[in-house]
Amino acid sequence: MHVKKGDTVVVITGKDKGKKGKVLQVLPKKNRVIVEGVNMVTKHQKPNQQMQQGGIIHQEAAVNASNVMLWDKKANQGVRVGYKFLANGEKVRVSKKTGEVID
Repeated sequence: MHVKKGDTVVVITGKDKGKKGKVLQVLPKKNRVIVEGVNMVTKHQKPNQQMQQGGIIHQEAAVNASNVMLWDKKANQGVRVGYKFLANGEKVRVSKKTGEVID
């Protein structure tokens, strides 16, 4: 996966195109990510021990990982992600735009 939990991403296609948000959860087997404030759905919640009231709640649904792009603060835009091995053998993510190490 080109994004990790905690990364800031921008949506590049779909109904939420242009929205930025933080990755809350990564689902690599399904190639999907859950992004804060993106792809909001309404869910009818029955009352239970944690939520005594119940009712209609709004929550984020998963979007395909190919529909999001990592946000680079230095370039102030979405960037593609490449990979590079450092001299000590560590694999790191690099920005295709600037060539700088991400993280």
